[in-house]
Amino acid sequence: MKTLHSLTQQLNHLRQKSEQFRTILPFVGSDGHLSPEQKKPGHWSKQTLPFWGTKGNPPPSGKRQGRSPIMFVLAVVSLTSVMGNRFYNQPTLDVGREAPYTIRARFDASVEDTKTTEEKRKEARTGSFPVLKIDESLNQQINQNLQESLEKIDQWRQVSGAFPFAPTSVLSLSTQQYLRQSEAWEWQAIVAFVEDNAPVNPFEPGVLIPNREKAPLTREFSQAVSELQSYRQLASAEAFSELIQTASKARQGYQKASAQLSSTGTPDSMPAYDVSVLDLSDSTWQKTRQGIEGVTRHILTQGIPPGLPPDLLENAVTVQVSTLIPAEAQPLAIELLSHNLKPNLIEDTEQTKRRAEQAARSVEPVMVTAQKGDVIVEAGEEITQADFVLLDHYGLSRREINWIGLIGFGGLVTGAVGIFWLVERRVHPPLRRRDHILVLLLSLSTPVLALLGGQYNSLPAIGLLVGSFYGLSLGATVVTLLTGLVTFSMEVSWEFLIAGGTGGLVGALLAGRMRSREELALLGGAVGLTQGSVNLVLNLIMSASAGTIWYAVLPGAALYGVSGLAWSIVALGLSPYLERLFDLVTPIRLAELSNPNRSLLKRLATEAPGTFQHTLFVASLAEAAARELHCNVELVRAGTLYHDIGKMHDPLGFIENQMGGPNKHDQINDPWKSAAIIKKHVSEGLVMARKHQLPQAIRDFIPEHQGKLLISYFYFQAKQRAQEKGEESVNEADFRYDGPIPQSRETGIVMLADACEAALRSLKDVTPDTALITVKKILKARWQDNQLVDSGLTKEELSTVAEVFVKVWQQCNHQRIAYPKAALSCQPN
Repeated sequence: MKTLHSLTQQLNHLRQKSEQFRTILPFVGSDGHLSPEQKKPGHWSKQTLPFWGTKGNPPPSGKRQGRSPIMFVLAVVSLTSVMGNRFYNQPTLDVGREAPYTIRARFDASVEDTKTTEEKRKEARTGSFPVLKIDESLNQQINQNLQESLEKIDQWRQVSGAFPFAPTSVLSLSTQQYLRQSEAWEWQAIVAFVEDNAPVNPFEPGVLIPNREKAPLTREFSQAVSELQSYRQLASAEAFSELIQTASKARQGYQKASAQLSSTGTPDSMPAYDVSVLDLSDSTWQKTRQGIEGVTRHILTQGIPPGLPPDLLENAVTVQVSTLIPAEAQPLAIELLSHNLKPNLIEDTEQTKRRAEQAARSVEPVMVTAQKGDVIVEAGEEITQADFVLLDHYGLSRREINWIGLIGFGGLVTGAVGIFWLVERRVHPPLRRRDHILVLLLSLSTPVLALLGGQYNSLPAIGLLVGSFYGLSLGATVVTLLTGLVTFSMEVSWEFLIAGGTGGLVGALLAGRMRSREELALLGGAVGLTQGSVNLVLNLIMSASAGTIWYAVLPGAALYGVSGLAWSIVALGLSPYLERLFDLVTPIRLAELSNPNRSLLKRLATEAPGTFQHTLFVASLAEAAARELHCNVELVRAGTLYHDIGKMHDPLGFIENQMGGPNKHDQINDPWKSAAIIKKHVSEGLVMARKHQLPQAIRDFIPEHQGKLLISYFYFQAKQRAQEKGEESVNEADFRYDGPIPQSRETGIVMLADACEAALRSLKDVTPDTALITVKKILKARWQDNQLVDSGLTKEELSTVAEVFVKVWQQCNHQRIAYPKAALSCQPN
C-alpha cells in the first residue's frame, strides 16, 4: 500500500514538473523574450505563444480557433454562387458581339425593349423642368426693403427742404438748383453783385471776391446774378429780401442733407446714392416713387426665377421704368430697383414631381417589330440592343452557363476573401467559426437584395454591424470588397451602390468608437446624410445640365438618405440579438453589463457586500493598468465586476464578508474542505455566468483571474498537520485552482490587481516607495509561478503595472484633515 501511495506521489510530481517545463520552455532567462531558435516559424504552437494582438483586443471567446479552410471554401462558394447569378443564364449572342451567321425572324413579333424604354423614361424624369411658384414671404421682404430705401430718401429730401423753393417765374429751375449747390464764397459773390447792381461781363476771365483771389466766372454764376438783379428791379425791397432769405435757407438745408448723405452709411438693402436724389423736384420725386412701386408690383407678379443673370434683370427693369418714371429720375430708379429686386420664385415640389412622372408616362414604350423571314442581323454584324431583344424573344440568344466567366469571377471572390483573411490576420485576433459565419451572412444580404430587385442595398447596416462587432479595419474591408464585387457582377445602379458603400464606410469607421445605443442612433443619421449627399452629387455630375436636374434628383437623393437611416435603425435593432446569438462583446454591450443595476451585480452587493467592495477596488486598479497598457478597458471593467460572483454560493466562506464575526473555517477545521470551498467559487461563478447568459469573454475572467494559483494558507496548514501526524507530504494539486491560467492581457491584469488588492488595502501609514516594493514582490511571485506565460504580458510591463497600482492606491488613500478633539466632542444644544 505504501509502495502504491509513493508511486502515485511520484507520478503527480512528474506531471507537475512536465507542466512547469512546458509553460517555462518558451521563455529564456527572466526577461520574457524568445530565443532566435524559438522565434522560427512553426517552432511553437499557437497554444504556447501569447494569443493577443498588440492592441490588447479580446478574443471573441475563450477558445482559440485557427482560420478554417472549410470556412474559406464556404465563403468563396457562397459569394460566387449568389453574386455570379448573371453567369448562370448568360446569352452567347449578346449586345456588342458579332453574329456568327445571318439570323432571320421565325414569325411576326412586336416586342417591347424594356431596357431602352426605362432609360428614356429616366431621362424624361431627370430632364423635366421644375415647376416654380411665387414665394409671398420673399415678396414681403423685397417690398419692405424697398420701402425702407424710399423712406430714407424722403428723410434726406425733407432735410434739404422743398424744391423748387421759389416760383420758376422768379428764378429758373436751373438757377435754383445752382444756388442750393453753391459754395459760401459763390453765394457771397452773387449777393454782392446783386446789391451793388454791378454788371457781370461774360468776357472777363474772373470776378474779384473780397478776401479771396480772383475766382473763375461761370455761366451759371452770371445767370444767377442776372435773374436776381432783374427780380430786384421789379419787386419790392421786402419781397427781394424774403427771396434772398429763402434761397439762403434752401442752400443751408441742401448742404446739410448732402453732408448726411455722404457721411451716413446705407443699409445692405440700399445702394450708395449721390446728391442727384436731392436735385429732383418734389413733383418729379412723387411720380418717381409711385412709378418705382408700380414697377416692383409688376415684376414681382411676373416672378423672378432663381439663377437669372443680373444683366437680364436690369434690362427688364429698364424697359418697365422707361414708361412709368420721368427721364431725369430713371437712372436712380433703375439702380434702386436692380439692387432690391431678388428672385422670388421657388420650386413647387409636388408639381415638379407630378410633371416629372407625367413626362415619364408620356414616353411611349420602345417596340421592336419584325415580320416572318426578315433579317434580324447579318453574319459578321455587331448585335445591337434592338437585335438582341428580338433574338432573346425568339430564343436565339443561346443562354447558357458561362463557365469561364463564373470561374473567373470565383477567382475574383477568392482574392477578395483572401484580402479579408489577410486583414484579419494583421489587425485582429483570429475570429471564431461563428464570427466568420456572421460576416458571411451579412455580406450575402446585399447581393440577395439586388437579386430581389431592391436598389436600397444593405451596405450601411453591414458597415455599422461589422465595424461595431469587429472593429473599423474589418468593417471597412468588408464594405469596400463587397461594393466592388457587387458593382462588377450584378446589374445594380452604380450611383446607388457607391452612395451605399460610402455610407457603409462612414458607419464602419465610427461604429467601434460608439459607447451607447444613443450614439449609434446619431451615427445612423450621419450615415443617412452621407448616403443622400453622395447620391445627389453623383446624379448632378452625370447630368449635362446641373441647374435643370437639381430639382428632379433632390427628392430621390433625400429618399436614398432616408433609406440609409432606415438601414441604420435595422442594424441598431438587430445588434442586441446578434450579440447574444453569436456571443459577441461590443463596447456598448460591455457598458450595459457594467451597469450596477444588473440583477447579478445587485445580488453581489446585497449578498456579499465585502466581495462587492473588493471587486470595486480591483476594478479601479485593473482599469488604470489596462488604460496604461492600451488594452480593452471596457472588457477589463466588465470582467472584473463579474470575476468573483461565485462567492455568492457561500459568502461567509470568504473573510471579506465575515464583518469581524467568527471565521467559518475555524469551525470546519479541515484545510481540504476549506480549500474546496474556496475553489468552488470559480465553478459556481461559471454556473451563474452561464445561467445569466454572460458572454464567453466575460466568463473567461472567472477561472483565469485565479489561474492555477496555490491556496497557500490552507496548503501550509495541511502540511503542518501532516508533519504533526507523521504522514506523507500533502498533494499540492489539491490546493491549487484548476485554471486555466490567464490567456489574455486583460485577464492577466485582473489576476495581478486581485492579488495586490488586499495587500494595498492593508497598508497604512507607509510611503509610496514601500507600497511599490510590496506590489512588485507580489507581481514577481505571480511571474515566477508561471501564471502569466500565456497572457501576453511581458516582464517590463509588470513594472508599469506596479507603478499604476500604487498611483491608484495613493488616490484612494489620500490624507484627510485631522479634526480637533473639541470639535469631535461638540454636541448641539
